[in-house]
Amino acid sequence: MPRKSASPTRTPPDTTPDLADRLHSAAIHLLRRLRRQDDASGLAAPQLSALSVIVFGGPITLGDLAQAEQVRPPTITRLVAALEADGLVERVTASDDRRVVHVRATSRGARLLQEGRRRRVASLATALRALPAAERAAIARALPAIEKVVRGE
Repeated sequence: MPRKSASPTRTPPDTTPDLADRLHSAAIHLLRRLRRQDDASGLAAPQLSALSVIVFGGPITLGDLAQAEQVRPPTITRLVAALEADGLVERVTASDDRRVVHVRATSRGARLLQEGRRRRVASLATALRALPAAERAAIARALPAIEKVVRGE
């Protein structure tokens, strides 16, 4: 079934499934647009994703990281090895159980990720500034509800 192109003057969706469809599409397109900023990091998308979990989630075991990234342990081992070789993460043995190894971000890894976030936010801010004030206000009013949806409330 052909999709209708999104238009700024399009009327609000009439049904919850219509709203869900449009929000889904908009979210995917927004993330794709912002992802272009990630090229400046020099890392592949899977490496950036894993680094993000490590930076924002704190030290994490390889198993938990594999689960968070929804990949198999050998895949996460390769990703972490590449991040480690680039000096972006380090492995740390747990002091209470020497069999447990956590991966944590180095200051360089955290800085690289924060710089990427700043680029994404700056790109989005530029796009938002291009909108009329009333449309920016409408987005601001919708954010609390969108955040509730994201949290699963």
